[in-house]
Amino acid sequence: MENQTDNSNRIDILGIGDLVVDDFIRLEDAEATCDLDQENCRLSVRFGDKVPFEFHEIVYAVGNSANATVCASRLGLNSALSVVVGSDDNGKKCIETLTSNKVSTDFVEVDPKLPTNFHYVLWYGPERTIFVNHAPFERHFPQNITPPKWIYLSSLGENTEGFHNEITEWLKKHPETKLAFQPGTFQMKLGIEKLKNIYALSDIFFCNMDEAQRILGIVELDPQKLMNSLHALGPKIIVLTNGIKGAYSRQEDGSMYFMPIYPHIPYERTGAGDAYASTIVACLSMGKTLAEAMTWAPINAMSVTKQIGAQKGLLSAIEIQDFLSKAPVEYKLQKVN
Repeated sequence: MENQTDNSNRIDILGIGDLVVDDFIRLEDAEATCDLDQENCRLSVRFGDKVPFEFHEIVYAVGNSANATVCASRLGLNSALSVVVGSDDNGKKCIETLTSNKVSTDFVEVDPKLPTNFHYVLWYGPERTIFVNHAPFERHFPQNITPPKWIYLSSLGENTEGFHNEITEWLKKHPETKLAFQPGTFQMKLGIEKLKNIYALSDIFFCNMDEAQRILGIVELDPQKLMNSLHALGPKIIVLTNGIKGAYSRQEDGSMYFMPIYPHIPYERTGAGDAYASTIVACLSMGKTLAEAMTWAPINAMSVTKQIGAQKGLLSAIEIQDFLSKAPVEYKLQKVN
């Protein structure tokens, strides 16, 4: 596909990551057990038996970075996605889905041999467990691309260490492009040292509490200490989510804030974290402050949990503003230091 080079149509957010198809399987006969504090939960089904399920639904063209580009598009921004799909029917449907969501597919590559990534999502109650399998696609940074305002970098497969180095070198040559980094499982597994340049170049960094502990290799429950330690790796701004307990942010000047969730009853929570992070990046690209962005993000995350999958519930700017106008008085950003 042809690369985009028209400065008048500059990309606001370029997503870089893996694209997947999710098959949601709604379980009706299972058991979830958790510690007393509702942590360390386990999903159990009868072994060696036929386990009934309620229904299943296939969702195309998802994945952290893909979700971010759809979020940006719904908010009125120009977004594009750099991914690889297979030449199979799933790959074609993913491209069609991106196009229908007004996400540019100029940088989508098609691999003639490997299949499009396909995940199985075991869904029980509002939570889910995902069985993942990433094809070892060969990845390269798009050539002759007009530097976008933002790159949104997230989950990539295990064979992409060299690709991360390509991204690093490109960013060093194009400081006009800002980097949002939301590490996936393999990126966390790679470790801080191998991705030190990515951390150092990040304008904003996203993860949850458990991921922060995994990245840093520490057991620490104080979000302020976790954010300070993450900031020491190089990112200018840190956003640390903590599920239904809300989220924290650390701004460039070291000031820290807490934002509660928007009150809701979730149906299915897949993609809530992606909606949160990508809404903040979209807001920053639109010229909003981090404080404003932190009030928009929980609303989009809330809306996503009301639908199946990570994209169906993503809102427009007008819809978010409507929720803001109806927000309870306690829904506000709170300074914590």
